[in-house]
Amino acid sequence: MLAGIIYYLVDGMLNPNKATALGEDKTVTLQRSPDGHYRAEAIINGTKVEVLVDTGATGVAISQKVANKLGLKSNAAIRTATANGNSVAYMTRLETVRLGGVEARDVAATIAPGLGGDALLGMSFLSRMDVRLYKGEMTIKQLEE
Repeated sequence: MLAGIIYYLVDGMLNPNKATALGEDKTVTLQRSPDGHYRAEAIINGTKVEVLVDTGATGVAISQKVANKLGLKSNAAIRTATANGNSVAYMTRLETVRLGGVEARDVAATIAPGLGGDALLGMSFLSRMDVRLYKGEMTIKQLEE
């Protein structure tokens, strides 16, 4: 039981942005994790996915594991330049990407077979929002289209 309590507390510290905690408001505030990154649970095409929110990433990148889980189809292979070097990714579209109550439809994405985590949430999603960073928090506000 003690191990369960410790796991719950550590998980809450390392991953403070659980889908249930983000609510349904059109403005979401993410807490920065101790390693300096913004991680959250997003809902992609109706499925909960762990994402790294990255304002420096051009688009949304989905791991092969998550792409298989979501049943995504790739449209074309492209060369990509990442922090880990050059690689090949596969273009696709996501019906919906939801972070709390903030949602975008028909989002351009790539399936990145070498991606270490589940997904990287970059500018093909974030550029549709008002994003602000201040004192360890990232505030993402839904813009009217």
